[in-house]
Amino acid sequence: MLKINHELKPEDLKSKLDRFWGVSGKKIIDLEKNYDTAQGSPVYTAKGKYTTRGWTEWTQGFQFGSSLLHFDATGEKDFLETGRAQTLDIMAPHLTHTGVHDHGFNNVSTYGNLLRLMLEGKTAYNEWEKNFYELALKVSGSVQSNRWTNTADGGGYMYTFNGPHSLFVDTIRTCRVLALAHAMGHVFLGEHDQKIDLLARMIKHMNATARYSVFYGKGRDSFDEWGRTAHECIFNVNDGNFRCPNAQQGYSGYTTWTRGLSWAMCGFPEELEFLETLNEEELKDYGGKEALEERYLKAARATCDFFINNTPVDGIPYWDTGAPNLHKLGDYLNKPADPYNDFEPVDSTAAAIGAQGLLRLGRYLTNKGDNEAGTKYFQAGLTVVNRLLEDTYLSTEENHQGLLLHSIYHHPNGWDHIPEGNKIPYGESSMWGDYHIREAALYIQRLITGEPYYTFFNCLNR
Repeated sequence: MLKINHELKPEDLKSKLDRFWGVSGKKIIDLEKNYDTAQGSPVYTAKGKYTTRGWTEWTQGFQFGSSLLHFDATGEKDFLETGRAQTLDIMAPHLTHTGVHDHGFNNVSTYGNLLRLMLEGKTAYNEWEKNFYELALKVSGSVQSNRWTNTADGGGYMYTFNGPHSLFVDTIRTCRVLALAHAMGHVFLGEHDQKIDLLARMIKHMNATARYSVFYGKGRDSFDEWGRTAHECIFNVNDGNFRCPNAQQGYSGYTTWTRGLSWAMCGFPEELEFLETLNEEELKDYGGKEALEERYLKAARATCDFFINNTPVDGIPYWDTGAPNLHKLGDYLNKPADPYNDFEPVDSTAAAIGAQGLLRLGRYLTNKGDNEAGTKYFQAGLTVVNRLLEDTYLSTEENHQGLLLHSIYHHPNGWDHIPEGNKIPYGESSMWGDYHIREAALYIQRLITGEPYYTFFNCLNR
């Protein structure tokens, strides 16, 4: 169980953050100079060098978005120019990619960050450039929302690359691109000029994720536990009925893949923050603001509680809480995670993504007047990030292109590199892990410096 450091303050991480950004810049420059873009998008490292994996193109936005986050944190303009140029030159196909559920990853990390930096005053204001970024996000939100399956309960979800039957818990964090497109006043048109409500689709998808992907200990199945998540939910597309939980990258549909858990931990709190910007009138047709906030807060608290209760004391989870060989590690929850063990790999990226959710949930609850719970979650997030910034997880070797060590992509498929003479993968990095540790670090740094609170919707004119 995560041992929360209740004494830690954001300011206590300042020296670690200073070192972190120094390492971050070197990694970005190395990748830009030495990665062969003809291979495709960099996905994860093998023997410390970034390589690709042709499954879906979901990581390129994290590569270029990392340069933008680094500029945000350091003010080093070369990283801004690199991130901006690569977004303009390379990211356009991601705007109209109809085959993936990853628009909120790729395009909010690039076009969204560029627009946010401009509206926050960190880059020069240019009306044409602003309009261009807004148009990109409107297109992206519409394309993502068009991957739609109706459910028998009157709701629906944005389906995954597996097909119309498939709801991934991951997609909760890509809902933000629909939030932006809606808030920008975009009208998405379908057959016969039918107006498709982007806010409605976002809310219905979140409702489906909260109902089917998250468990609440109510006996849905024999493995129902407060806050457990299913990576994938399977539906009968003929009648829209839910059939069963499943897993693509986890051990099974009845265990919890921790990176999937972390997407829910992060996605629900940041969408709760977005809903705070909407009034009751805007949400009355979708069940009302209070009911929606209650539903998503329940999902956020449940998943964050599950993480705290099922993660080792230092805040770094193993790749799946039901992984078959965890028992061979002994009392693994009551000692620090061991990325070099012989039985099951840790996944530092689940920690980096989940930490941001803990921080946001903590702040949200504190602002609502629940100081005890808010402090608990916020301090849990700080504890996790503090650990990730230490030498075990921060890649300081110059010949290693990654930033966050001990990332796992797809353990069941055996995609992750296993060092010679070892039994499990360790010591590698990924684009999503490197991006999200930068994002968590930026979140905390802006709290320290007193800059505007960091949200994805800072790119809106309000």
